[in-house]
Amino acid sequence: MMQKWNKKRNQFPVIALVFFIFIVASILYSERHIQLIHQNQQPPQTHNHHQPSIKHTGLFLKSSPHTTPPVALDSSTTCKSTVTYSGMKPEGSVDTPELDHQEESPEGCDLFSGNWVFDNTTHPLYNESDCPYMSDQLACHKHGRPDLEYQYWRWQPHNCNLKRWNATVMWEKLRGKRLMFVGDSLNRGQWISMLCLLHSVVPAEKRSITPQAHLTTFRAEDYNATVEFLWAPLLVESNSDDPVNHRLEERIIRPDSILRHASVWEHADILVFNTYLWWRQGPVKMLWSGELNGICEEIDEVRGMELAMETWANWVASNVDPLKKKVFFVTMSPTHQLKEEWEPGSEGNCYNEKMPIEDERYWGSGSDLATMRMVKKVLSRLRSKVTVLNITQLSEYRKDGHSSIYRKFWEKRTPEQLANPASYSDCIHWCLPGVSDVWNELLFQFF
Repeated sequence: MMQKWNKKRNQFPVIALVFFIFIVASILYSERHIQLIHQNQQPPQTHNHHQPSIKHTGLFLKSSPHTTPPVALDSSTTCKSTVTYSGMKPEGSVDTPELDHQEESPEGCDLFSGNWVFDNTTHPLYNESDCPYMSDQLACHKHGRPDLEYQYWRWQPHNCNLKRWNATVMWEKLRGKRLMFVGDSLNRGQWISMLCLLHSVVPAEKRSITPQAHLTTFRAEDYNATVEFLWAPLLVESNSDDPVNHRLEERIIRPDSILRHASVWEHADILVFNTYLWWRQGPVKMLWSGELNGICEEIDEVRGMELAMETWANWVASNVDPLKKKVFFVTMSPTHQLKEEWEPGSEGNCYNEKMPIEDERYWGSGSDLATMRMVKKVLSRLRSKVTVLNITQLSEYRKDGHSSIYRKFWEKRTPEQLANPASYSDCIHWCLPGVSDVWNELLFQFF
């Protein structure tokens, strides 16, 4: 049961909003290392070829009922030594054949195949300055972007039309429910977009936001509904689960443990998951729940993500009744780090790009096909329990939509960087209003 907002405490919404801004600022500051994705990858550390103390048979982890529960991973967790991945999987994992899994769309229309249409009549769906929950990482106009065309593009499927966004209708669909976004900073951007799309029809005195360390909750009192964001960039337990303190040299996951996050998200009625970006930073290290001596196994990012996805999929398969709980999975958000991919012979990245890519066949190197196939394979066995929001191809076209240099940076730029704006351009996150709003328009089609 959600507690009713106490009108007498009329100062609390202001205090909560200030605290929320502080939490978001702290999180964004701690993410500067994300800009180095695909750049300057460090070689893997030399392996220590001691054998881990994990007890297992074949591919499946076997834990003793008398085993002491493992210590939770946090930013101080380290590996005492590292060995090569042995090939085992979390208990309960199954080898799934690759099936022809199609993304579901209402009324049989492929919502994810189409093109971008310039439309300065119906878009943007809100003004950047009117959204009190806007992030300085995404507020491009506020931070000096001179053009506004990136706000006016509407997604048009080839063989149908999207039903037009209606905040009141969406709130009615959410009445009495909890909508929770779970994932990384890109999913947080989609959550902020959703708040910007929804907040205007709720009176200020009837809405509140409660920021906590890893879970932030927006509440609309009249609808008895919440829109929440849970920081879980790798889905399974990891040493990067602190939304503020996760700038770590060593990325460690516990591939067979999801309870830390699942104990929070299991209470939501509608779940929107993503994971991808944090798997694109080189090999990861795994510390299994049954490992007692601090010996980690190193694995490449695609296989590591597959193990995490399998653990997540096992939870969905065991705990989700699609008649009672809606689950969505958002596919990878593309980056635009190499201008030569859409303009051969050129140097640079998304900096100073002002128009979408028109070639519908375009696919950049920032969207890894092996990962896409792996995700499709894992999702195929969940069938009706998960709806896929395949935002990858449509977002590939939007080289113009990134925050680029038009965002707040939490460290002062050097003279060398200022002389070469492409060197510090953010070609990962998206300006708002913009691309992430379209992801939410697509989500709206399933309600």
